[in-house]
Amino acid sequence: MKANQWILLHVITAVVVSAPALAQQNPQRLTLASALDLAERQNLDLAAARAQRAVALAGVQIAGQRPNPTANVAVLRDSPHESLFFDEPLELGSKRKRRIEFAQQEGISTEASISALERQVRRRVRDAFFGLACARGVSIERAGALKLAERLQEIAKSRFDAGDIPQLEVTQAELEVDRASADLQVAQQEQKVALSDLNALLNEPPAMDWDLGDALMTFPPQLSLDELLTRAGKSNADVARIKQELKVEQAREALLKADRIPNLGFEFGTDFNSPHDFRVGPRGQLAMELPLFSRNQGEIAQSAASQRAFDQEILAVLRATDAEVGSAFLDLEARRTQAQLYRDTLLPASRRLEVMAEDSYRAGKANILMVLGAQRDVQQTERDYLDSLLAVQSAFSQLEEAVGEPLN
Repeated sequence: MKANQWILLHVITAVVVSAPALAQQNPQRLTLASALDLAERQNLDLAAARAQRAVALAGVQIAGQRPNPTANVAVLRDSPHESLFFDEPLELGSKRKRRIEFAQQEGISTEASISALERQVRRRVRDAFFGLACARGVSIERAGALKLAERLQEIAKSRFDAGDIPQLEVTQAELEVDRASADLQVAQQEQKVALSDLNALLNEPPAMDWDLGDALMTFPPQLSLDELLTRAGKSNADVARIKQELKVEQAREALLKADRIPNLGFEFGTDFNSPHDFRVGPRGQLAMELPLFSRNQGEIAQSAASQRAFDQEILAVLRATDAEVGSAFLDLEARRTQAQLYRDTLLPASRRLEVMAEDSYRAGKANILMVLGAQRDVQQTERDYLDSLLAVQSAFSQLEEAVGEPLN
C-alpha cells in the first residue's frame, strides 16, 4: 500500500474513533419547544395511544356492515322432498346509521384520550427538561462551592505558614474541600439521572447529551386569570372527557330507540320434487318479531339517567376547574415573586457577605468559622434560588395542566 493511502487510512480511522468523543464534547442544542416537538414525534406512550386510532376506525367499519343471508338446504321424506331457500334479515328504520354514529362517537372518545395523554406527556417533558436544567445548575453551584473551599484552604495554608493560625483551621479548611468535592460528585450523578429521565421521554439514547442554555432563568409568560378561566372552560381535559362521554351516551340512546323497530326476515327459494303436484315450485316467507313486551324501555331509561348525571358532573367539574386554575395561578405568582426576591436581593447580599468574610479572614480580622458560615449561607441561598426557579416552572406546568392547553 502506498504511503498516501496509509495516511488516508489513519486519518479516517482517527475521525471514526474520535467522532463519539466529539459528539460528547459538543452536546446538541435543545430548547423547550424542540424537546416538546421531539416528544410529540417520538414518545413511545403517545405512539402506542395513537395506534388505537386504527382500532376506532375498524369499529366504524364494523358498525357499517350489513347482515349476511343464510342459505338453507332441506331433504325430507315428506312432500316436497327437497328445498333450497335463502333467509335475509332486513334492518328497518335507521339502525345501521345509528350504529355508525355510535361507533364514530366512541372513536372521538379515543381521540380525547389521546389528547389527554398528549397533555400529560407535555407536562412530564416540561418537568424533566427543567429538572435537568436545575440539576445542571446545582452541579455548577457545587463546583463553585468547591472553588471557594479550595481558595479558603489556600488562604488558611498561607496564614498557617506565616504562623497566624493553628493547624486546626487548616484541617477545617481541608475538611470543607472534601465535603464540597463529595457534594459535587453527588450533584453530577443526579444530573445524569435527570438526563436519562428526559431522554426516556424523548425516546433518545440514555447518554444523549443536550445543551439547554439558560432555560431555567427564563420566566414563563404572564397571563390574566380571566383569560385562563375562559380557556379552561373550553379545553380542560376532564371537562372535554365528560362532554364526550355525554355525546357517546346520546348516540347510544338513539341506537336503542332505533333498535325498537323490529327487523323483517325475508325468505325466498324453491321447493323440488313434490309428486303429483310439481317438480319445481317457488317459495317465499316474511317474518317479524312482535315488540309486545320488551322495547328497550329499561336501557333507554338508564341512558337518559346517565345523561342527566353527566350534565351534573360537568357543572361540578367546571366549578372544580375554576378553583384549580385560580389556585395554580396564585401559586405561580407567588413562586415568581419568590424567585425574583432571591435574584434581586437575597443572592447578591449573601455573595457580598461571603466576600467580606473572606477578605476579613485573609486580613486576620475574622476566624475560619465565620468564613465557613458565610460560604455555607451563600451556597444555601444559591440552592434555594435554583429551587425557586424550578418551582416557578413546576407551577406553570400545573397551571397549564389545569387549563388544558399549551400556554406558551
